[in-house]
Amino acid sequence: MERIKARYRKLVFFTWFLTLDLIMFGAFVRLTDSGLGCPDWPGCYGSVTPLGAMGDIHEASQAMPFGPVTLSKAWIEMIHRYVGSILGMLIIGIVYMAWRYRRELGRSPALAVVTLVAVCVQGAFGAWTVTHKLMPAVVTAHLVFGLSVLALMTWLSARERPHLALSEGAARWKPWVAVGFGLLLVQVTLGGWVSTNYAALACMDFPMCHGQWVPEMDFHGGYSVIRGLGELPSGEMISQPALTAIHWVHRNFAFVVFAYLGTLAWRLRAEPGLRGPATLMLALLAAQLLTGLTTIFFQWPLLIAVLHNGGAAGLTLAAVVLMVRLSTAGRSPVADYGPNSVRV
Repeated sequence: MERIKARYRKLVFFTWFLTLDLIMFGAFVRLTDSGLGCPDWPGCYGSVTPLGAMGDIHEASQAMPFGPVTLSKAWIEMIHRYVGSILGMLIIGIVYMAWRYRRELGRSPALAVVTLVAVCVQGAFGAWTVTHKLMPAVVTAHLVFGLSVLALMTWLSARERPHLALSEGAARWKPWVAVGFGLLLVQVTLGGWVSTNYAALACMDFPMCHGQWVPEMDFHGGYSVIRGLGELPSGEMISQPALTAIHWVHRNFAFVVFAYLGTLAWRLRAEPGLRGPATLMLALLAAQLLTGLTTIFFQWPLLIAVLHNGGAAGLTLAAVVLMVRLSTAGRSPVADYGPNSVRV
């Protein structure tokens, strides 16, 4: 039985790690404009790899030298799809073990099944991202569902990791952390909308925008959901005021999230069993502020932009770990696998 538990834990932790890597790589795909590197799905011009589509890729890149299709972009996009497929298979393995050995593991397989459903939905949005030509609403949903899969995998992983028992008084923080997670989800969605509309450089100064605290903005155009990339609902090219509205809202809501989560994490550090994820949250908030400002001042360097996306993923997993640990408040440690278990 202990061997089954150990194998299950290793599979869950490895899959969680791959999920985090895939989200980071997905940001790289988006930020390098590689989302249409292979403009069909699931293959690349009907081939399993870009090697079989060299002629089509060359023809497309010759027709549009600065367009979305190049050999390097095709490989970036297809590697993302390959890793996503591997992730799906690993989650199927988790569901199998969770169901087959549910008595030995002492857990319901429900969470593993929900994770599988989520990754299937995520895969569908990945396909629609290509077939709908990077439609902002679809790409943003793809990002949000990707972080949802990470949250579910973090939940699966966190409940397998032993930690110090929490006091009964710690339970009072449950609704506060839930609200913080909700605010974080809103901010991540707003950030995804900035990225998918290429509005990161809509305001090039800070803390003001275009030299004003409240610049000219077009909220209706900026936050119209059903429209193509770079377009308004009317079909016209998206305006600067619309892009400014997208950027301005994300920037200013970040202050709300920073103040709330920063204060909450600082207070949670007083609880030994929550100190680790709370400290991580504080560090990531500081990093997000730094990378966000660096993106503006250095005009969106690729590495910084990818790290900013990674920071959002890190905040998500820190918030989920806090919620999972708070669910054990007043009870024994969430898990114990023998005298050699390490508790953090």
